[in-house]
Amino acid sequence: MSKWVLVLLGYTFFRFPGALIGYFLGSLIDSTSSKKNSIRKISSQDFELNLLALASLVIKADGRVSQVELDYVRSYFVSAYGKNRANATFKIFNDNINKKEVSSINIGRLFNSVLKYESRLQVIHFLFGIAKADGNVSSAELQKLLEFSNLLKLSTADFESIKAMFIDQVGGAYKILEIDKSASNQKIKKAYRDLAKKHHPDKVQHLGAAYVKAAQEKFQKIQKAYQRIKTERGF
Repeated sequence: MSKWVLVLLGYTFFRFPGALIGYFLGSLIDSTSSKKNSIRKISSQDFELNLLALASLVIKADGRVSQVELDYVRSYFVSAYGKNRANATFKIFNDNINKKEVSSINIGRLFNSVLKYESRLQVIHFLFGIAKADGNVSSAELQKLLEFSNLLKLSTADFESIKAMFIDQVGGAYKILEIDKSASNQKIKKAYRDLAKKHHPDKVQHLGAAYVKAAQEKFQKIQKAYQRIKTERGF
């Protein structure tokens, strides 16, 4: 589009030489814009293997491998992709990736280029679920999750919100809604509406049924936090 606008402007002011210059500059702008807006593709298997790689780093973060956490990951993958496909993915991972050094930086770059923000939020939610599977999120696991959140370019508020869904803390309901306890009722209502829109399960439908189910659980936690604050404040 830029190309033909510049051609017209060039011709208007400088006739044919201007039109040629406009065509050249417009082609350059359109080419740059096309590259900027292009979306990389990733196969389902590559996504699953890279997600498993991140999961393995969370499991190993506290220096021990918990069977409960391993079972959580397997159950999640079976629910998402079916038993046969999940088993095949685990076999490829164990045979080719698990014994090698995993680069979370490279995975972060990949996911940033192929996943929308809402989907990356769901990745962190899944990883928190792994850490919490044994009943406790250790400080080492929490540090690893924060590292991944930063690599996936998630906001601090979103990270703290998801963290509050898994770790009980003072003012947890407010943290889930990403607001301060001093916020007005109107701000609380707006924060709830914004979060409900951001974390709506429809945002991750393309990732599969298991991710939608997890998103629904997250959505319910947001609703529960909102209802708790409403009850406390009486509005």
